[in-house]
Amino acid sequence: MSSNSQQTSVPVAVGPQGPSAAVPPVTGRPSAGALSRTWVRVSLGLVVPVLLLALWQLVSVLGLFSAVQLPSPGAVLTSAADLMERGELGTHIAISTQRVLTGFALGAALGLVLGAVLGLSKLADVLLGPLFGAVRAVPSLALVPLLILWMGIGEDSKVTLITIGAFFPVFTTVSLALRHVDKNLVEAARAFGLNGLKLLTTVQLPAVVPSVFSGLRLALAQSWLFLVAAELIASSMGLGFLLTDSQNNGRTDRMFLAIVLLAVIGKTTDALLGVAEKWAVKKWA
Repeated sequence: MSSNSQQTSVPVAVGPQGPSAAVPPVTGRPSAGALSRTWVRVSLGLVVPVLLLALWQLVSVLGLFSAVQLPSPGAVLTSAADLMERGELGTHIAISTQRVLTGFALGAALGLVLGAVLGLSKLADVLLGPLFGAVRAVPSLALVPLLILWMGIGEDSKVTLITIGAFFPVFTTVSLALRHVDKNLVEAARAFGLNGLKLLTTVQLPAVVPSVFSGLRLALAQSWLFLVAAELIASSMGLGFLLTDSQNNGRTDRMFLAIVLLAVIGKTTDALLGVAEKWAVKKWA
């Protein structure tokens, strides 16, 4: 006997005791939708730093370390207030940030250009690849005497060292990513008449946007790492100078202040670059 009505089917699972309705497994983990919310991610990201700060305060109160070995968070805040009253803290931060952003911009631009050249040209890779690989293996501090000899102790030598630090992460990621772009995609673009620079900017670079930003974020972190080495070059201001000068003078509170500031500012700049990454991925990837 036929019927025109439709029945809703329910997925079933057949087991030893007969068919039963399929039930999605309970994982107990937060849903992906909740973790995608900005305020949830920020709140969860602050949990561990707050716990570490509380542990730091507890250790200081219990006196497990001397004030010279581990100053309390209050002592670090007091040193920050003292430097702010003198007008020095803002100058240290501004000078270091300027050096990092300048070196990062130059290094990222050079890394993008040369990475594209070696990623797209086998001849260039054969000619220049070994040289860049050798230079990348040289420790940053080994370059300091040479930069002083060539450029003196001014800003040029400091920015150049940071530029070198920012160059290699971008160069490496871009060159490797471009070598693995889908060949069918490239051939299809060429069939539509795209070649050379037009092909690079329209098809190849958009295809590697996530890799490019991964390299940029690594380069930015590397720039902050190279900052301390750069400010060893006869600096009189900057967070790297504040760190080393505090060490020489036994001001552990200022040393911790410089470390905390480097961490906070570094994370802030990385977060801003992350926002730019999301925008670029939505637009081009």
